[in-house]
Amino acid sequence: MKIKDVQFSGSSTRVGGRPSLKLPEFAFIGRSNVGKSSLINMLCQRKALAKTSQTPGKTRLVNHFAVNDKWYLVDLPGYGYAKASDKERKEISAVIEDYILNSDDLVVLFVLVDARHELGRTDHDFMVRLAQAEVPFSIIFTKADKLGPVALQRQMDAARKVLSADWEVLPEMFATSSETGLGRDEVLSYIDNILKSL
Repeated sequence: MKIKDVQFSGSSTRVGGRPSLKLPEFAFIGRSNVGKSSLINMLCQRKALAKTSQTPGKTRLVNHFAVNDKWYLVDLPGYGYAKASDKERKEISAVIEDYILNSDDLVVLFVLVDARHELGRTDHDFMVRLAQAEVPFSIIFTKADKLGPVALQRQMDAARKVLSADWEVLPEMFATSSETGLGRDEVLSYIDNILKSL
């Protein structure tokens, strides 16, 4: 897939506030500071499409970006340990839950996991909840350039082993790096193939 045009289409806190134009949605989510904004910028080859920050929890809204006028890339708030009060955490969780459970246009939710760390309980529990709600998702391991090929494979195999206890058919998995562009073609081809099947 060649990305020729990316346009910011709007921000919202509830599904009812999404852009009026309906398109298939591919959403991205992960724990705070997993490298989500950098990944989105890398996929779209735009330096500042999604705002990056050293401060976890920067994204607080559901942001829609129209790609080639054919689909939305949706940037969701991070879950986990953002530097926020309990009230703010609950508000962010409500934003995430409303979108994931109520967006009829959501095709795939990409769950981002830091390749340098083992699949944590927070990520695992989140994925289990997605499965229970029958939300289709795939996993993207970010920051893969920080590991050698052997260590990266070991991490992905370990994640597969953990998930195989809950799933007979494992979700699609991708290794990416916003620094080197690793995985860009694979993720975009995956999206393209799904769009062609819709």
